[in-house]
Amino acid sequence: MKLRVAQQVKDTEAEGPGVRYAVWVQGCTIRCAGCCNPEMFVHGKGGREVDVDELARDILSTPGIEGLSMLGGEPFEQAEAVAALGRLVKAGGKTVMVYSGYTLAELEGQVRSGVPGVQALLDVADLLVDGRYDATRPEKVRRWVGSTNQVLHFFSDAYRPDDPRFWSANTVELRLEGGQLTINGWPAPADFLRRLFRQSA
Repeated sequence: MKLRVAQQVKDTEAEGPGVRYAVWVQGCTIRCAGCCNPEMFVHGKGGREVDVDELARDILSTPGIEGLSMLGGEPFEQAEAVAALGRLVKAGGKTVMVYSGYTLAELEGQVRSGVPGVQALLDVADLLVDGRYDATRPEKVRRWVGSTNQVLHFFSDAYRPDDPRFWSANTVELRLEGGQLTINGWPAPADFLRRLFRQSA
């Protein structure tokens, strides 16, 4: 099975609890205003296709990670492939966190409508951040959540809402690898930095 991936970061602390392997999928029809990843909107163009089994092996062979975070783009628009990846990662003893622009109610509606893979992805997620990103309402209290309207759902006993890690300061990470700068983390400052570097380039 193939997954179209826009970006990977093998060791981030800005996309969920602990050190995580983060995968941004390519393609999103929601297209929130102010999204910091508009280059990931288009389906079928951009990014690259990766084999789910090979990606899972790479994730599980990465030392020191606590789990996998799936972002985008929109993970539920490739739900079957993302769920397959999540199952392999969970079988290897890691946790799975998913970020979605859809609300949980919308996803449950997709399940009732028979959209393939949506229930499977919900089943494999330990954590879900749901809802449209609203750039006018940046989240300043909860960590790993972009805007105040979004909800963090705890689907397993791997994490608890009272874990202080979920209430510490948000962060942004910058990496220079192979001459390419990547920026990830809390959306508002990350987007500001991206625009700043584009203007100075």
